[in-house]
Amino acid sequence: MPTAAYGLVLLLAAVAYWILMRVLLACQPPQSQLAAAVGRDFKGTVSLAFYVVGIPLALVNSWLGLAVFVLVALIWLVPDRRIESRLGEGAANGPK
Repeated sequence: MPTAAYGLVLLLAAVAYWILMRVLLACQPPQSQLAAAVGRDFKGTVSLAFYVVGIPLALVNSWLGLAVFVLVALIWLVPDRRIESRLGEGAANGPK
């Protein structure tokens, strides 16, 4: 049960991140640099799906649920440079 509760906390944090990204994108034009940088947000979507799968797994076997949560952490260990690279291009081409 504690591992499933931990997974629920992780899921809620991922949902908050997803909502934040949608609100930020709603404040921008559809072809903005931010929208282009975020794209489909593969990592965010996969993280949500893995958390949804990991919580019931944690109720069956806490080690399986924990393995899924660690997998999500490893996915995010690789730096996501989409926004940084797009904003860097815009700054280089913008007014000086």
